[in-house]
Amino acid sequence: MLTKNQLLTTECLRLGSELEGVCDVEGMPLFVPGALPGERVEALVVKAQQRYGFGKLMKVLEPSSVRVEPACPVYHLCGGCSGQHMTYEATLRAKRTQVLDCLNRIGGLGLSEDQVPPVLGAEDPWRFRNKTALPVQGTAKEPQIGFYRRRSHAIVPVEDCPITMGPLGAVLKAVKGWMASAGVQPYNEETSKGLLRHVVVRTSRTGQLMVMLVATRAVLPGMEALIEALKAAEGFCSLVVNVNKARNNVILGRECQVLWGDGVIYETLLGLRFEISPLSFFQVNPPQTERLYQTAIDFAGLTGNELVVDAYAGAGTIALCMAKSASRVIGIEIVEPAVESARRNAERNGITNAEFYAAAVEDLLPRLVADGLRPDVIMLDPPRKGVEPQVIEAVLKAAPRKVVYVSCHVPTQARDLQLLAQGGYVFEACQPVDMFCYAGGVENVVSMVRGDVHR
Repeated sequence: MLTKNQLLTTECLRLGSELEGVCDVEGMPLFVPGALPGERVEALVVKAQQRYGFGKLMKVLEPSSVRVEPACPVYHLCGGCSGQHMTYEATLRAKRTQVLDCLNRIGGLGLSEDQVPPVLGAEDPWRFRNKTALPVQGTAKEPQIGFYRRRSHAIVPVEDCPITMGPLGAVLKAVKGWMASAGVQPYNEETSKGLLRHVVVRTSRTGQLMVMLVATRAVLPGMEALIEALKAAEGFCSLVVNVNKARNNVILGRECQVLWGDGVIYETLLGLRFEISPLSFFQVNPPQTERLYQTAIDFAGLTGNELVVDAYAGAGTIALCMAKSASRVIGIEIVEPAVESARRNAERNGITNAEFYAAAVEDLLPRLVADGLRPDVIMLDPPRKGVEPQVIEAVLKAAPRKVVYVSCHVPTQARDLQLLAQGGYVFEACQPVDMFCYAGGVENVVSMVRGDVHR
């Protein structure tokens, strides 16, 4: 039985979904961030539940051969990364194990280890992240901008981040200077008072930089001075204010106003040029995104004659990349500005066989299917919560030859794949892709083929 504040010596057996060590204490799992498989460690129990506990790593008694010194100076405090204390290759092996476990334990697919290939790792796992959201705390005179500590809303102030693309340090310096000179108070979650909530930085491989200030109102003081200060940041081309008055911890609100520049940046994927607007979803790791999308396209097995539906289409990136290999592509996305971006992206790239609809997938797809839509391939790329039951029902009714499911959260993907399997679809192929280097998540692509086609 685990008890709080118990100090114990134990052995780490494996890694959990967030790359935390999992130890066994008298048959109970103890989750210890920082511990690695094969290590004997000294851990302090900080939380004890009936069936499991959480521990704090106090000392490594017998270190693993894959243990390394983290590159980030605030790694042991920051909650952004969870795997910098091990080699990059070790994180990839852990993520492969995670995918296999979820697809079998949750999805019931009964896969062998050979059916889940090694994770496609990044050529360079540093300076890859094209979007970074940093909460703001402290005072106007002494603002704190950084990342939340692990399991906390207290901030670890940073001056830079080794996984972030672009001149983050220059942006933070400019914003903190502006806050101090203009008297801009950070937002306080407990009192719901203050002005500035987050600083969001978006960059592209072409070197463009968009800065978005998430604030409780659209009118901010001292904008001219801030714009001038931001011009010192390489590639700065747009300043946007996002208005979020909600009393919750959701980062972005629905209203955006462009304060300087044209309010968009551009990225190239698989030879196509895409516009990224402030509220558009766009994968955070461009080089790995190309590998992810190419995998999805390959799994779809397009010959040029297919009708494809891309559910949860975002700014149309997957849909437009698939359009050159399909007869017609229909994209569905609930965020209207993203749909507008998708349409502009289609026009920009001269693509005429793709159409986009602004609607919730769970509302529109069942109606389209009821009206007779019968796609050859359905692409699913939902948020972490997975797809809604209405979407699964519509997919099964439409009976496409193939379903390609892209997910950043394998547990919900596995849950949905089980429903597709119960509806007559058979597992065909899987490929994990490391989009979130040194973090616990993994992107996974699975293709499911209709049972009669599989035979």
